[in-house]
Amino acid sequence: MTTQQPDPRTPETDPEGTPAREGLRTEPLRVVVVDDHDMFRAGVKHEIGARVSIVGEAADAPGAVRIILDTDPDVVLLDVHLPGGGGVEVLRQVHQRHPDVRFLALSVSDAAEDVISLIRGGARGYVTKSINADELIEAIERVAGGDAVFSPRLAGFVLDAFSGSIDVASVDEELDKLSPRERDVLRLIARGYSYKEVAKELFISVKTVETHVSSVLRKLQLSNRHQLARWANDRRLV
Repeated sequence: MTTQQPDPRTPETDPEGTPAREGLRTEPLRVVVVDDHDMFRAGVKHEIGARVSIVGEAADAPGAVRIILDTDPDVVLLDVHLPGGGGVEVLRQVHQRHPDVRFLALSVSDAAEDVISLIRGGARGYVTKSINADELIEAIERVAGGDAVFSPRLAGFVLDAFSGSIDVASVDEELDKLSPRERDVLRLIARGYSYKEVAKELFISVKTVETHVSSVLRKLQLSNRHQLARWANDRRLV
């Protein structure tokens, strides 16, 4: 009795007889984590490291460019404010040489100008650090699959920018005086966070928060945190 061999042109089937999907991914997504806080990178690896493959990490823009080009990840988790040029500079340099790399911004900042700058730079999505592990995994998977992903509040900024409601080309000379970290502290203080809460959110000491607040008040010529909050609200930074 002759055993009939399967026709190589016939798709394989699963046990229920359904054709198997071609190109079904079996390996975990390869991810690079870029953030200037060691504790935050460690936290991300702890939360999602068993569900994706963390193939590299970096704490500044030049290091991020090197590790991304060396590892060719599926998705890069990218902070906005980084030493050495920031997230926008990472996007620019990587996409010049490897335009297919997909970026998902992951930042404490939800300011309109930060969201728009990274999306215009080529990021596929933008989520804040309040996201939980399951939501982050879903966002990574969607970005890897070609979707655009935003936290609900941030999606409105993108729509407003492309409809012309936000003048993203305008430059605030006063805001430009502040360093990226001072801007982060400013936004949190303006939302009513205590110095201790700001320190916990940004993974810095309370003393460092106090130093940044003093510097912000001096640069903006403000007297107290109440004036600071009003200043930030007037510029839609909160």
